[in-house]
Amino acid sequence: MMKITPKAAAIAAAVLVAAGLGATWLASRGGDADMFAQCRKSVVGGTAKIGGPFTLVDENGKTVTDKDVFTKPSLLYFGYTYCPDVCPMDNSRNAEAADILDGRGYDVTPVFISVDTDRDTPELLREFTDIMSPKMIGLTGSKEQVAAASRAYRTYFKVQNPGDPYTLIDHSTQTYLVFPEIGFVEFFNRDTTAEQMADAVACFVDAWKGAGK
Repeated sequence: MMKITPKAAAIAAAVLVAAGLGATWLASRGGDADMFAQCRKSVVGGTAKIGGPFTLVDENGKTVTDKDVFTKPSLLYFGYTYCPDVCPMDNSRNAEAADILDGRGYDVTPVFISVDTDRDTPELLREFTDIMSPKMIGLTGSKEQVAAASRAYRTYFKVQNPGDPYTLIDHSTQTYLVFPEIGFVEFFNRDTTAEQMADAVACFVDAWKGAGK
């Protein structure tokens, strides 16, 4: 019998999440004109049932809602600070994309939600995000709060060895582009470069501003 490794399981879960995102968009195509149609690469028009309200705790220990966090276009990622490679690489890429956009005159905020409620304190999150970017916002919360945010964005995570202080956590690795009031509009996979992400986000922001937002 073939043994499925944790890494293989995580990859399979990420593939299922990505497929689910695309299916959700395809299933939810509506009749309204899509202001972002010319920008889309990963998803197809309409209003998706991805994202929604949440209540979490920011890196300064303050309770915040999604309305407090998403005050401008944002790049949202779910992960954890103890992650040995994927999360630092992905968050660094997101921070680089935000820097590229800043140089072009676009103000975009990287946001990092930790799924590691046992280890990622607000203080630890602040250290992590400060290293990544002074603009990055770190969020955590109770198990229930984080699980609710994860469900809203259709993400996956699973603690491999609960109670082990060195445990790894399997999790999906998409980055979400979220706009104030509108919510989720696009996702980016791990193979998207910072430059590619910046180009795509700029298109979305231009369309958003062009619609008078």
